[in-house]
Amino acid sequence: MKVALNATSLLSPLTGIGQYTNQLAKGLQALSGLELNLFYGTGWSKEVRDQPVPSITAIKSMIKRYIPNAYSINRYLQQNRFTHGIRRNHSDIYHEPNFLAFKFNGPLVITVHDLSWIRFPDTHPAERVRAMNTYFEPGLRRAGLILTDSEFVKRELMDVFGVKAERIKPILLGVEPLFYPRTAEDTLAVLNRHDLAHGRYLLAVGTLEPRKNLQVALRAYMLLPPQVRKRFPLVLVGMNGWRTSALEHQIAPLISAGEIRQIGYLPREELAMVTAGALTLIYPSIYEGFGLPPLEAMACGVPVIASEVSSLPEVVGDTGMLINPYDEEALAQAILKMISDDGLRHQLSLTALARSSEFTWDKCARQTVDVYRQVIKGS
Repeated sequence: MKVALNATSLLSPLTGIGQYTNQLAKGLQALSGLELNLFYGTGWSKEVRDQPVPSITAIKSMIKRYIPNAYSINRYLQQNRFTHGIRRNHSDIYHEPNFLAFKFNGPLVITVHDLSWIRFPDTHPAERVRAMNTYFEPGLRRAGLILTDSEFVKRELMDVFGVKAERIKPILLGVEPLFYPRTAEDTLAVLNRHDLAHGRYLLAVGTLEPRKNLQVALRAYMLLPPQVRKRFPLVLVGMNGWRTSALEHQIAPLISAGEIRQIGYLPREELAMVTAGALTLIYPSIYEGFGLPPLEAMACGVPVIASEVSSLPEVVGDTGMLINPYDEEALAQAILKMISDDGLRHQLSLTALARSSEFTWDKCARQTVDVYRQVIKGS
């Protein structure tokens, strides 16, 4: 079976969709009887790239600023390169892991991670919403089967686009083996670089953008007693995204006081150490199609405080504390409970470890190949 996979998300620092594409591609390559060809925008390769293109984020920002209709132009050029490679490689099936499928005259599978640009358009850049509204639905209608990260997103597709249930296959994501419980000695070198102590900080992971709801996390954090904030700083890990000026203004005085540590994007190995050293992960997102950071924390034995909405209950289950994402007082109380109740934290840690073992990238890859076979057979 020859599979074409769009891997352009691997050119940028890996966030959720990039991690999905990266881990799925590696899982597919490990399976026998499958030849994987990866499309990187300007050409094709059989190599799964682990390193982003240097300065790609700055380059993209500059192009968007100075070239009108930059996305449409880039899409047109990529479509030409994609079509040329497809003709040369004679792929049996094309999998689009990032919503927007290229034109392809053959069996197609797409992965839909969420419908956040429809449910919460104000949390996205306007040009992204326009692109999604232009290019998403044609691919959705052409796809033989549609993959989602959760049952929640399946229900979203049925509700918003009227897709029949039998055309949608939820396949849960996995967790990398490098996320596992670590001792204070294990994490010492990495945490020292960031002036952190094992088990003595709160962690929030995700691109800094409105949907992650960090404003509520910060307001909840400010409700904690000053002595608690001094003992347990809040560590923010993730790239700067969009519409962050208000958040940056809110963070600035807390950074000056040493109560907020904004350490930006981290390589995966370093992120695993910082995750494993946290007392708890705070994840008050208002909308998620899955939520990899909570799962990664669970695999490290770190209990999670997460939103009770969208897909997050499917991931966290009863292994963490679920709260209303708009209730900063409830979040503050959950944080204090997690800090003060060692017994609760220990119990949640054990149940989180057990639950996280059910999520593997190998299982995700094998179930995805089963979908490929079903679509090829049906075509």
